[in-house]
Amino acid sequence: MRIPFTKMQGAGNDFVVLDETRQRFGLTRAHYRQLADRHFGVGADQILTVRPAPAPGIDFEYLIHNADGGEVEQCGNGARCFARFVRDRGLTDKSVLRVQTLAGVIEPRLQADGRVTVDMGVPVFEPAQVPFDAAGLTPRALGGWQQWPLPLPALEPLWLAVLSMGNPHAVCRVDDVDTAPVADLGPRIEAHPRFPRRVNAGFLQVQHRTQVRLRVYERGVGETLACGSGACAAVVAGIRLGWLDPAVEVHTRGGRLGIAWDGPGAPVRMTGPAETVFHGDIELPDPT
Repeated sequence: MRIPFTKMQGAGNDFVVLDETRQRFGLTRAHYRQLADRHFGVGADQILTVRPAPAPGIDFEYLIHNADGGEVEQCGNGARCFARFVRDRGLTDKSVLRVQTLAGVIEPRLQADGRVTVDMGVPVFEPAQVPFDAAGLTPRALGGWQQWPLPLPALEPLWLAVLSMGNPHAVCRVDDVDTAPVADLGPRIEAHPRFPRRVNAGFLQVQHRTQVRLRVYERGVGETLACGSGACAAVVAGIRLGWLDPAVEVHTRGGRLGIAWDGPGAPVRMTGPAETVFHGDIELPDPT
């Protein structure tokens, strides 16, 4: 079968976007892996699918599949590209959308300058809901919140801030993201048995109270140029631990994101770019 797609990127986090508002393609996990493959497919960190509204008061449904073909709950940079896609393709004339994801309803807002702001929802801190197995571990208090020790073979325990932005995140503060051992520690944190659904591992460098640098090893993908939900998680962790102010500029390897959070019980707001790279068609094996 031959299907149309759009290649998009937000701060270097790149996506293949599929329009299933008129028909379902019936794609399998293998199809999503092929689309994401940078040698034998289109190439992307995630595959985003647009579907019709599943309920009254909702504009669209938004599905996210990682490069390994697995479906995940949330993708912040993808949400911005999703909003730009449905507007540019004439699927809506709204500037504010209500979009159903696996993690709940999000509200992207298209700005006059071309950027998109996304209400990413309220962060979750209860370890069991992240989910994170904290049994037998003793956290240390810091700035009104806490960090958890993650035991790793042949290393001192790694102190992490653990939370969910609709998907699980573990944030580690480092002195310099350029020299942080992301390639080594990232996959070990991601697949640690304390995280039963795996986890996105963030490496946070605080430059000052309103500016940070960040690298993220994403669950099911590896390190990406930017991770929107990872930027939200890192800033929320930094605010709760006493390191950051309520509005922070996050510098990733792919670009800058603005993150704002007013504290526990409030949603996180993320603002950043969303751009179309090209449109195309690709031949995929028929579903079996």
